[in-house]
Amino acid sequence: MEQLQSLNTVGTISYVLHLIVAVSAFIPGGQFGVALLLAALILDMVKREDATGTWHASHFRWRIHSVLIAGVLYIVTAPLWLLLIIPGFVAWGLVSLWFLYRIISGFIAMNKGQEIGA
Repeated sequence: MEQLQSLNTVGTISYVLHLIVAVSAFIPGGQFGVALLLAALILDMVKREDATGTWHASHFRWRIHSVLIAGVLYIVTAPLWLLLIIPGFVAWGLVSLWFLYRIISGFIAMNKGQEIGA
């Protein structure tokens, strides 16, 4: 029971960090998300093995996949900011909405004690 509580705490911290990243992408000058994205990824990578054999393992996979995919999409669409401001904002907005959906749905499932799909 103590292990599940610890994993739930780690999951909550990680989901909140991800949430801040997704929301900050909409705030001009608020792109401090890279550091938080990396912090959440490192936290999930370090604690992932603690969740082996529990329903929390699916959440670690979910968060790691979400970060990797969002990170790649943010990097791929970053040149749009340099070339054209509006397309950059639209692209990052779409990536952030997708990322926000993944984080919120994962957070809700975790709080219900449910596994989440890959």
